[in-house]
Amino acid sequence: MLLPVGGIGMNSTMDDMSLIQQAQRHHLVVRELGEEIDLEIGPGDDDPTFASTPLISGLPRESSVEEHDDSKQMVMVSQLAGEDQDLSKAQNVKRKKKVVKRWREEWADTYKWAYVDVKEGTARIFCSVCREYGRKHRRNPYGNEGSRNMQMSALEEHNNSLLHKEALRLQMASKDKIIVDKPIYVKALMSKTAGSIVEAALKRDPHEIEFIQCVQEVVHALERVIAKNSHYVNIMERFLEPERMILFRVPWVDDRGEANVNRGFRVQFNQTLGPCRGGLRFHPLMNLSIAKFLGFQQTLKSALSPYKLGGAAGGSDFDPKGKSDSEIMRFCQSFMDELYRYLGPDKDLPSEEMGVGAREMGYMFGKYRRLASHVQGSFTGPRIIWSGSSLRTEATGYGLVFFTQLVLADMNKELKGLRCVVSGSGKIAMHVLEKLLAFGAIPITVSDSKGYLVDEDGFDFMKISFLRDIKTQQRSLRDYSKTYARSKYYDEVKPWNERCDVAFPCASQNEIDHSDAINLVNSGCRILVEGSNMPCTPEAVDVLRKANVLIAPAIAAGAGGVAAGELELINWSPEEFESKLQEAMKQTYQRTLKAATDFGYQKESPEALVHGAAISAFLTVANGMSDQGCV
Repeated sequence: MLLPVGGIGMNSTMDDMSLIQQAQRHHLVVRELGEEIDLEIGPGDDDPTFASTPLISGLPRESSVEEHDDSKQMVMVSQLAGEDQDLSKAQNVKRKKKVVKRWREEWADTYKWAYVDVKEGTARIFCSVCREYGRKHRRNPYGNEGSRNMQMSALEEHNNSLLHKEALRLQMASKDKIIVDKPIYVKALMSKTAGSIVEAALKRDPHEIEFIQCVQEVVHALERVIAKNSHYVNIMERFLEPERMILFRVPWVDDRGEANVNRGFRVQFNQTLGPCRGGLRFHPLMNLSIAKFLGFQQTLKSALSPYKLGGAAGGSDFDPKGKSDSEIMRFCQSFMDELYRYLGPDKDLPSEEMGVGAREMGYMFGKYRRLASHVQGSFTGPRIIWSGSSLRTEATGYGLVFFTQLVLADMNKELKGLRCVVSGSGKIAMHVLEKLLAFGAIPITVSDSKGYLVDEDGFDFMKISFLRDIKTQQRSLRDYSKTYARSKYYDEVKPWNERCDVAFPCASQNEIDHSDAINLVNSGCRILVEGSNMPCTPEAVDVLRKANVLIAPAIAAGAGGVAAGELELINWSPEEFESKLQEAMKQTYQRTLKAATDFGYQKESPEALVHGAAISAFLTVANGMSDQGCV
């Protein structure tokens, strides 16, 4: 089934909106909905459409059984103008309505009350309640249309509120991309017990789309474990609630001297096995849902690795693109002013993620060192980079290719000569290209937010160096095709329709949707190795499974970064480091396969790695949580 949820964070208040809309349609009074007040409602005197337009409009949806039952419990009292008047006269009489007096408290929750959509070819900022924009938004969001003065007063209060200001910021941050309402795709689970776990997560966090999606994928993979031992149900419910969620303000001053503010996040998801490890992401669309899903994935990744570590994730909705070094330094220092008190060698060790590289980590570590008054290597990247002896940045990308080689070896195949499609053009993607070349494969694509680049001759080391120069200079990948005639850059398209044997999605979550998955299958792809966390939508996963495409999950294939965080504590040579990394990936692969076969999944099954990785990681954490008691 589909549960509609707002793209920017619509909440249960929209259910209240539907109830009010239904009440107005049937001339009813809604009770037990909240604090109520009487307001006089009649047609507006400056816009004739107000009389015929529904006061509150929303997306249509089918009513569920639960909503039907809830509606029976509500006391609905019919309110007519008078028993002696006919219906036509009653419609012209001003009626008394009871509406919910909650908007003043909820109005400031701006992420839930604004969205961007296209109107007549132009991106507009809409109010999520009345679905109107600009000066057309002249009504009180809960239906009071009264006199013109009341309308204008409501408009002034609306436009001076945080709603439009925040919506404008969201529009600028999304670079005019259209943000629309999107549903949570709920999978059908075989057992009621597993379904109850997902249902509880949905009830608790109904608007955290990315986190709920991640939970569903893991619970689906754990169905046989839960069916075998009901004790794990309670542990799973505790596991899904992070140990600590930190949300804070990050004020900073830009080069023009103007003050700015962003939100900072850090979710320390689980420390059962040891101190947290996890990345920091700076991206305009970063939010708490993404931080929780990344922290959950990192916990499973750490549990599957040979090292005893916990999982965390965080970042900010700050966009480092287009910012000067001075602005980024001021932001990073302000970010660390708050976060430093939650970090430490035995607490939490942040690392690089999207939008955060050596520059940002250096600025944050410098501020941390100053505030904490010690240097104990509490960050898993820059400390070793400064000493010039780490392959930390290469570890995740190299680990993906090592893992792929192990998968192919069990099929009596090798990477040599295989066409590989890679998405993204960041650190992970570039290092995947490097190691694919070392194994004799033919990588043919990279991508960015504007499109993708394909080179039919395949990339070589010189071409990869040229790509790195383009990215360092913040130029478009389109410039590559000006130098190499056999290459071509496609605007606003993804690379998944290119003929390939293996796909490496290394860009972001949910980059492969239903149509992309169909393109991959039609292009001949037989193995998909997840370089980014949760790169496939649930619909895409269903398509790939039905086509018997083997999926190497990120929590197993991407465990190289976790291993590197521990290996770098010793000053290995590059050759020793790579050998240790290969051994760590081999152990991870073997643990994954063993867990899958222990619970009845055939080694040749395309789902074996997905289920085995989740099972092995969960059992490691769950047994630790059971031993440590209810804490």
